[in-house]
Amino acid sequence: MNPDVSTPDVPLVGSPYDLRVALGEKVGETGIREALDSGDWGFVHSFTTGSAVDGPGMRVVAWLSGCQFRCTFCHNPDTWKLTNGMPVTLARAVEVVNQYRHSLRTMKGGLTVSGGEPLMQHRFLLKLFAAAQQLGVHTALDTNGFLGDRLSDDDLASIDLMMLGLKAITPELHRRLTGMEVQPVHEFAHRLAARRRPVWIRFVIVPGWTDDLDEVGRMADFAAGLGNVDRVDVLPFHQLGRFKWEQLGMDYQLRDAQPPSSEKIAEVVARFRAAGLKTV
Repeated sequence: MNPDVSTPDVPLVGSPYDLRVALGEKVGETGIREALDSGDWGFVHSFTTGSAVDGPGMRVVAWLSGCQFRCTFCHNPDTWKLTNGMPVTLARAVEVVNQYRHSLRTMKGGLTVSGGEPLMQHRFLLKLFAAAQQLGVHTALDTNGFLGDRLSDDDLASIDLMMLGLKAITPELHRRLTGMEVQPVHEFAHRLAARRRPVWIRFVIVPGWTDDLDEVGRMADFAAGLGNVDRVDVLPFHQLGRFKWEQLGMDYQLRDAQPPSSEKIAEVVARFRAAGLKTV
């Protein structure tokens, strides 16, 4: 199959906060299987340019669709379904990165692939990263880590930075928060540590879920014990994705939740710093 590089009337470069659904539904089961097996094309929600919060320097971010987690605080639930994304050829995706390669290098930035969960489309991801590195562009993978065993040791060595989104440490809390077990995430984190691959941890303070300081302390101890964590991004929960849950007809448990206070954020940051970790 040779898919269109984008869906008519839907720009490839956009915002992760755009609601996008059913853009790849016409591909069909055979096409989906072909995409996942070959990596020659993939399902992309959008590309964001000029991001300063998704890795070092100024970044182009490719938001892939498809995710096995069902996080209660997710601000992009439209990226859960693979075929909500646009079918995009690898060549077209590389073209987007190539447009910005000079400015990315000048501003010490690069390409970050996020989602959704990018490792749902690991072959497309790896081919895109290989092409980006040939252009001299730094690569970062923003992942929940659950599917880390899809990456070989050589694959790990070829990715410049791993941005690991740790949702919770306690198994029962992680299960309630994401719908999935935490053990594969921990195994992947330890594997990255054993191979001394640079990692940034991303942790979201979710009121009533992950703002308990004992849980934060366990998270901090886990991250510090890895020995390869360069920094921790402490991210406050927000309501920017609430409209997506409502428009998709999904039950949003956090509709009445408020973002964490500045005092709570400071307490969480202090716990990570007390464990010897750099926080942002």
